[in-house]
Amino acid sequence: MSITVETAKDHAKDPAVLCCRAEAGTIIQPDNLEDPALFADLEDSGLLTMPANYLTIEQVIGTKLIKTLDALIPLTPDVLDGVKAERKDEAVEEKTEKEVQPAAVFSNETAGTLQTIKLTIAEGKGISLEIPLSVERYNTVAPAEKGKQAVESAVSQVDVPEDDAVEVKKIRSLTRKYFQIDKVVFDNETKIDGTTLYLRNAEEICMDAVKLEEIVEDMNLKIITPDMYDAYSETIMDVQPIATKEEGEIGHGITRVMNGAVVVLTGTDANGVQIGEFGSSEGELEKNIMWGRPGAPDKGEIFIKVQVTIKAGTNMERSGPLAAHKAADFITEEIRKALKEADDSLVVHTEEFVQNRRLGNKKVLIVKEIMGQGAMHDNLIMPVEPVGTLGAKPNVDLGNLPVVLAPTEVLDGGIHALTCIGPASKECSRHYFREPLVKAAMEDEEIDLVGVVFVGSPQANSEKFYVSKRLGMMVEAMDIDGAIVTTEGFGNNHIDFASHIEEIGSRGVEVVGMTYSAVQGALVVGNKYMNNMIDNNKSKQGIENEILANNTLCEEDAIRALAMLKTVLGGEKIKPAERKWNPNVKQNNIEAIEEATGKKIKLVDNEQVLPKSKKRMEIYEQEPELSTSY
Repeated sequence: MSITVETAKDHAKDPAVLCCRAEAGTIIQPDNLEDPALFADLEDSGLLTMPANYLTIEQVIGTKLIKTLDALIPLTPDVLDGVKAERKDEAVEEKTEKEVQPAAVFSNETAGTLQTIKLTIAEGKGISLEIPLSVERYNTVAPAEKGKQAVESAVSQVDVPEDDAVEVKKIRSLTRKYFQIDKVVFDNETKIDGTTLYLRNAEEICMDAVKLEEIVEDMNLKIITPDMYDAYSETIMDVQPIATKEEGEIGHGITRVMNGAVVVLTGTDANGVQIGEFGSSEGELEKNIMWGRPGAPDKGEIFIKVQVTIKAGTNMERSGPLAAHKAADFITEEIRKALKEADDSLVVHTEEFVQNRRLGNKKVLIVKEIMGQGAMHDNLIMPVEPVGTLGAKPNVDLGNLPVVLAPTEVLDGGIHALTCIGPASKECSRHYFREPLVKAAMEDEEIDLVGVVFVGSPQANSEKFYVSKRLGMMVEAMDIDGAIVTTEGFGNNHIDFASHIEEIGSRGVEVVGMTYSAVQGALVVGNKYMNNMIDNNKSKQGIENEILANNTLCEEDAIRALAMLKTVLGGEKIKPAERKWNPNVKQNNIEAIEEATGKKIKLVDNEQVLPKSKKRMEIYEQEPELSTSY
């Protein structure tokens, strides 16, 4: 596949290989050359062998071929006329006494009318220098490429705000009050007494829920205590916190949260087919849950397990899973009412989330791609109650267009997840309630978190690109400096994922991408802006292993992503990726971050992570060799 002039510039130092047969006398141009990105695969397949004396792209452009050659032949000095010598760095090119070239002139548009010292040297052809007196205000780093304007041989003077230059502006706050529940039993009514939750008769409450949804044929409600974790369960569709508003709307005021019990939704259709797409997690609960993940149950919690049976064949339709969630939420809503009435003396602890804007820091946006293919893939945005269904808008009905949420709205149950993708990489409703990336970004004093954008992943490619372009325009209007784009699952939604990164990156914004990839979810699409990538995989085999939340975004991934983003915002480069998944990359970068920050990173599951290497390996896979400062 021939390359463009722009690609030739980007790969000037890479080997020059013919992409197709070329006749003697041909003047070599970019469209005669093969894309260097394909070399590794071509070498693996035996179609390309690279000699030691190969020439680079910058050396061969404009030279004449002196013999006819076939495709995939590396260009060497013996087949070309007019080969350019290897270009030296102009900044260190040797100068003679008789020929002293004038110094390059650098301009700093942000300097305004700064006072300068002018120094003129009469020797040579005359050298004129202008030095800003306030140079200590600037940090000279190599400039990042902004859009298509590549800056060559220049010094960028980046304004670094001092501590007192950062204005901390409080936008909103959210307080959680936690009510401890140690026991859940069935009784005549739903109520909370001390640390015991009483639920109305299971058969009675399920019958009332079934009546609300025509597609739901049957429901079953069970209380699963820790000694019953070895029980069989159908596939887990969702894990939901139990919370209700005491004061204010979602994202504001006070929220009451039940501690020690969660709702676990499971389901099949009338034929016994699991409600899921790429894999399902039916089986023994103990073995099919990665405990302690942001979206999964924690060990010791009581499950209020709702098993829903929907009409045959509707498991792969949008209406089926939605009906199951609405029926289950009928039960949760009854518990919410009891939680509202609980005495305030039962609060065991409180937690406050404050959204601050740190004006003067680099402006950062979190973009979360959510499923919206319109089959069993959908999400409900901004319900009346945390993780509820009433009042929420499905992102499919919103055209999957980007919607901005405040960080506190995300952490207050602003997303109800209906997604039925592979269990290992799906983000359940509880994941958003405890979203580690949003939490970490809110607390990071070195950035200015602007907000969180949720953008759906449509089925048709034309719709995918339409949605991506709207995201790009939104980002442009926000005038941000950096973004982190995340997605759950893999495959079809990676098309949008790549497009989102391209639309953002093409506007001069530094982008970090986060997804499950590894072996099974390896990216099959890409672009030049996908240079900074975090792999959420934690399975030893690098696959979708059907264990709930095994490969989802966790705190350690959030730390890596923020460290990477701050690295590129500081002007440092990210090393190229290895061609194949290497689990050591993650471990080595964790060590690098720990060394740079002096803080220990808690791993979510030490059994899933390789032991620390005795010697630091070179870090690849598009994660940075971090410096001691950002």
